[in-house]
Amino acid sequence: MPDMKKKYNEEVKAVLKEKFGFKNDMQIPKLTKIVLSTGLKSSCDRDAFTEARKQFAAISGQQPITTKARKNVSNFKLRIGMPVGVVVTLRGSRMYEFLDRFVHVTLPRVRDFRGIPKKGFDHAGNYNVGLSDISVFTEVDQDKLKYPLGLNITMVTSAENAEQAKELLTLMEIPFAE
Repeated sequence: MPDMKKKYNEEVKAVLKEKFGFKNDMQIPKLTKIVLSTGLKSSCDRDAFTEARKQFAAISGQQPITTKARKNVSNFKLRIGMPVGVVVTLRGSRMYEFLDRFVHVTLPRVRDFRGIPKKGFDHAGNYNVGLSDISVFTEVDQDKLKYPLGLNITMVTSAENAEQAKELLTLMEIPFAE
C-alpha cells in the first residue's frame, strides 16, 4: 500500500470526520483521480509529441494518450483531428504514488519554491496547479529533453466545496503558500 494512501486511511479520514462533523464515512472527502496534461503547438513536428508521450510515461508510470483537436481554428492553422496535447489520468495506487513523489521529491527541487498557490481551487473542490518545466521531475533526463514542456496537474476530489478540498490536501502534506 502506498504511503500516502496509508496516511489517508489512518490519519486524514479521522481528522476530516471530526472537523466537518460527518456522520457517515462515505461523506469524507477523498482524492478520486489526478490528471496530468500538457498542450503542444499543432505546428510542432511529430518528434515533440513522441517525446512528450515518452516523458509523461516516465513521470506517471503509465502510457499517455494524445488529444486531438475537436474543431477547426483558422487563426491557429488547426484542423479537426490534429494532435494538440498529451493527457494521463492516474487512479488508485499509482495516483497515491505520484502524489507522494510530487510532494516529497519534485516540489523541493523547484527553484525558489515558497509553496503552491491557494487560488487553484474551483467551486466543486478540485485543485489545479501548473509547472512551467517538467525537468524538476527526477524521472526526466534533462540531457535528452529537446522540447520545453509544461505540465498541468488537476487533483479531483470528492469534496463538496473548496474549503473541504483545501483541508484534505493540506492534511495530505501539500505545501500551500502563506
